[in-house]
Amino acid sequence: MTDRSPQNPEATTSAPATEPLLLSWSTHPAKARPLVTALVTLFLIVLAALVYLLTYSAIFTVIAALILYGSLTQYFTKTAYEFTDTKVRVKYVVNKIEKEWAQYRSYYADKNGVLLSPFPGPSRLENFRGLFIRFAGNKDQVLEIVRQKINYVSDKD
Repeated sequence: MTDRSPQNPEATTSAPATEPLLLSWSTHPAKARPLVTALVTLFLIVLAALVYLLTYSAIFTVIAALILYGSLTQYFTKTAYEFTDTKVRVKYVVNKIEKEWAQYRSYYADKNGVLLSPFPGPSRLENFRGLFIRFAGNKDQVLEIVRQKINYVSDKD
């Protein structure tokens, strides 16, 4: 039996060291675009009022408002991104996605971010199975790491 007392430091177990971060940042689209946020909020209020006028039900109105807001949580809340040597981490308000770089076989960049796709070429399913990484003024840094980790050249870069 191993003595794990403070006098025997070699026998103590420690947590594995965390991987060093290649890049870490967060985005909050609602804060970055206040005019659009005001218009979207106004639109949600108008839709909730319309639901109430059509149903005269406070319950349906609350349910509709929650569904509408829920569909836009990535816009209204902060999202944190982390790239390590082997993983991509995306932290939303209610969940965290952590995937290995090896799971992605292609990528497609646009002006807002880059879609990491598990498919070797274009597929209709990539919007459901892929992972969208939003830029925050760091497009060049993000794309440089993505290019290093995913051996696929898209024509949209």
